[in-house]
Amino acid sequence: MNNYPLALKKLEEILDKNEILVDEPMRNHTYFEIGGTADIIAIPNTIEKLVSVIKLMKEEEVPLFLIGNGSNLLVKDGGIRGCVLKTEAIRRISCDGDRITAECGALLKDISDAALDASLAGFEFACGIPGTLGGAVFMNAGAYDGEMSFVLESARVLTRDLEVVTLKNGDLEMGYRTSAVKSNGYVVLEAVLKLTPGDSGAIKAKIDDLTERRNERQPLEYPSAGSTFKRPPGYYAGKLIQDAGLKGYQIGGAQVSEKHSGFVINRDHASAKDVIDLINHIKKTVDSKFGVELNTEILIVGEELRDIS
Repeated sequence: MNNYPLALKKLEEILDKNEILVDEPMRNHTYFEIGGTADIIAIPNTIEKLVSVIKLMKEEEVPLFLIGNGSNLLVKDGGIRGCVLKTEAIRRISCDGDRITAECGALLKDISDAALDASLAGFEFACGIPGTLGGAVFMNAGAYDGEMSFVLESARVLTRDLEVVTLKNGDLEMGYRTSAVKSNGYVVLEAVLKLTPGDSGAIKAKIDDLTERRNERQPLEYPSAGSTFKRPPGYYAGKLIQDAGLKGYQIGGAQVSEKHSGFVINRDHASAKDVIDLINHIKKTVDSKFGVELNTEILIVGEELRDIS
């Protein structure tokens, strides 16, 4: 671990021992199963603890990086300096009429299940997105013609100035894979979703259909971070990659999925460098063949592995 002993000591006054990991490989905390060591990983189980950790790291000038469950993340081989703050243990969900309130670490699948139990429609699109509510608001996650902006009524966030404020949907500036949370560096604490009363049988049928379509079309048998690239205007990234002859193309242990070309997968113990080199090759090839620029949807963070030879 780098030189953060004082911060770690103070952190131990806020969190229980089982909520703190030191010198922990990030490959254990991402869906890609890739990533070097993080100096500290803090996993608070309440919003109050989460806010306290953020305040502490700011006071101690320790770099802080927030993640949900690592489903949309590639961590470089050199790892992450400072403190990684995971929200996955902050996951309470409650239902009141046609509204569901969920904390930042609640899994979208669990919220989808809660909506089904309450016979509320409108959140079926998220049943197969393997992320948390906080991350979904951050990037306005979406799938199968649905997205968070369609159902999000409000979000309670922590600002850069450490103020807790509630923002309505219109204030959140939700766009394609972006939001005011992302652009302003806010932290989602919890959010309220407004859904529509419906028939539980019809809701379940739609969830089952979307689940089947996802299982058929996506390479869920291999570690990945989901769709690697954003959808370029007027195109589909997967089709461009396939038409460029890159389906199955491999660099090291990273491969363009043979099942869906829009996914880069960890086929065989890939390093982050393998994945990044493959992403760069895909972008260069697609641009050369079709004049279309691809931008990554996955978030790439951390440090390069330093050569100490």
